[in-house]
Amino acid sequence: MSVLTGMYAAEARYLAAGGPGQASFDILAPYFGPDMVLHQAEGLPYAGTWHGHDGLARFFLAMSETWERFDMVEQEFLTVSEVAVVETLVRARARATGRELALSILQTIAIRDGRIREVRPFYWDTAAVRAACGLGPMAGGG
Repeated sequence: MSVLTGMYAAEARYLAAGGPGQASFDILAPYFGPDMVLHQAEGLPYAGTWHGHDGLARFFLAMSETWERFDMVEQEFLTVSEVAVVETLVRARARATGRELALSILQTIAIRDGRIREVRPFYWDTAAVRAACGLGPMAGGG
């Protein structure tokens, strides 16, 4: 639990300090293993698999290019063990459109040796994220 609460507090400090391009990623680095992996759904503007500290720093840059604001307003730690499950209510504003969106994200977070090794966020509605960002539906209806 301390790894998760520490990481979320560090993320808040990182973003408050200006985030990507202004704040040092060193604020977050101690919470993530150097070989960590972040998986983002194909339908998202920042889709893909992000590897290591450099990948995570690039992910935060992609997020900041997508969202003017991305506030985690409520979190519930559903399970905390080697794989934690966290539900987060987010209120966000897209840079491209100015549209605001409230969304839920469920994350599985694998922790080993006191560091986060893998994160898999599951967005309740990726189509709503795409619409808020001014992107059309994915081919195949996704």
